Amino acid sequence: METANMENPQEQSSTFQGKFALIVGGSGGIGRAVSIELSRRGARLLVHGRHASERTRGLGLGDCETFDATFDGPVGFIRALDVRLGHIGVEPDIVVCAFGPFLEKPLETCTAEEWEWLTLANLALPGALASRFLPGMLGRKYGRFLFFGGTRTDVIRAYKKTAAYASAKTGLGVLAKSIAEVGAPHDVAAVVVCPGPTETEYLDDEAKVRHAALTATGSLARPEQIALVGLELIDADPCIASGAIVSLI
Repeated sequence: METANMENPQEQSSTFQGKFALIVGGSGGIGRAVSIELSRRGARLLVHGRHASERTRGLGLGDCETFDATFDGPVGFIRALDVRLGHIGVEPDIVVCAFGPFLEKPLETCTAEEWEWLTLANLALPGALASRFLPGMLGRKYGRFLFFGGTRTDVIRAYKKTAAYASAKTGLGVLAKSIAEVGAPHDVAAVVVCPGPTETEYLDDEAKVRHAALTATGSLARPEQIALVGLELIDADPCIASGAIVSLI
């Protein structure tokens, strides 16, 4: 990131100015906070969500396109995304994957269907996005990937209640470090942020209380806080944080 304006230290120019960003899962939760912050930093947006065109109204996102799609698997999702991008006529410089269903269930009770769904959504989709857009970024000599892991999935751990979900999310570290290795000579970077329990519309009141009790402060993080940390890490040229796996708990 460029040096702050010394007359107003609160104002900083962003390396995202004029860049085109794809935010998968960008119409709700942490993804929505990312979309708002990217727009504030001058990026053009393609915001994905099941009802993205509805949920982005009134957010003041500026130059924003939407991609309304339900995720049924990486293959169909990428095909539909390619059609949408063909209509827009541009490829993303920044790819954020803030989508990923959560399951709290003991390992011994998880079904094959649940393993398949969680792995496809939380690992195969980010991987497919990377494989799809990495070649273009390498050719253009610029690209940024931001992935969101799960709580404490920054390293390999044991989990009593979320083993299936955490197994997929932990794999994002391999993906980001692989992108960082290939992309380093071409100004292409990737970072994984692993938020702690965060207050979003996807948690009911009981879950909010239970998740807050797991934190040191007894409170949930705000999506805006998580978005700001993630974007600050990649809003730099060169991106010295590339390959980082950051745990926010």
